[in-house]
Amino acid sequence: MKKMKFILVGLAIATSSFVYAQSAQIRAGINLANVSVNDNGRVDKANQLTSFQVGVIGDFTLVPKVLSLQPGILYTGKGSKVEKGTQGSNAYYKQTFNPQYIEIPANLVFKAPIGLTSKFFVGTGPYLGIGVGGKTTTDKTVFAVSSHTERSITFSNDDPTTFNQEEGTGLGVIRRFDYGVNGTAGFETKSLVLGVNYGLGLAKLQSGTNNNTDNNNKNRVLSLTLGFKI
Repeated sequence: MKKMKFILVGLAIATSSFVYAQSAQIRAGINLANVSVNDNGRVDKANQLTSFQVGVIGDFTLVPKVLSLQPGILYTGKGSKVEKGTQGSNAYYKQTFNPQYIEIPANLVFKAPIGLTSKFFVGTGPYLGIGVGGKTTTDKTVFAVSSHTERSITFSNDDPTTFNQEEGTGLGVIRRFDYGVNGTAGFETKSLVLGVNYGLGLAKLQSGTNNNTDNNNKNRVLSLTLGFKI
């Protein structure tokens, strides 16, 4: 019940914001997701996983033609993969980790006119992600015998208001709540928005990991998006 309460509150805040937005866009895109593998927050490029995102982004004008606040609600995939060997050969192993989130970003966006109807934009802001699904898949070949298995991702019911406690922790369990900082840039016309976005996760994925002094085991997502203004 507690996890559902937080999901519903987040959705209500994000959805209600669009009622008062001056404009909005329906957005979809490709995510190039990864998970940091050392204390400095770096990733292994070989572990990059292709996923997707879809959702709605609002636009509140703060300074006409110059500055906007853009809250949103997205369904987005994150994660990473590990692959060893060559597919079809002996001793091949591949595992993908692909959690799905409802994500609520809120970016402060600066705009610069280019011609009469086009603008360049750049912005940044926080995001909150709420884990709602996803799978871990494993493909392997051992002694010429191939196998494929799928397992649903298990989220802990951690309460983000209890920062020093982790409820429902365990092996193979990840935190339900993700949070971090977004960076975004791109071009918009009268009807289209082309963007590139980067999500820098600040929360460790593994439930039961309270040590946030390093940047290991955190989400990193580069996204290429196309938006249609409505």
